[in-house]
Amino acid sequence: MGEPRSTRVVIRGRVQGVFFRVGCAERARAAGVTGWVRNRPDGSVEALLQGEATAVEAVLAWCRTGPPGARVDAIDVVPTPASQAASFTIEP
Repeated sequence: MGEPRSTRVVIRGRVQGVFFRVGCAERARAAGVTGWVRNRPDGSVEALLQGEATAVEAVLAWCRTGPPGARVDAIDVVPTPASQAASFTIEP
């Protein structure tokens, strides 16, 4: 098992209404990453990604582009303490 990593990510651009949360959750679950993804009132999307460093990096790489129809203008990645998330959820 690789190095564990926990990261909070805020993605800005045209990222709401384009299935960004669904796509992020699919990538995270497929990679074995736990945490959550949610829309923020300012139009950005925020996610908590936890798991093996290589798996978290793979999800982050997807977040830099997003699904078809998305336009990612900026992404902020901040290391954060791990939570006890057992799965990956989509929050409102």
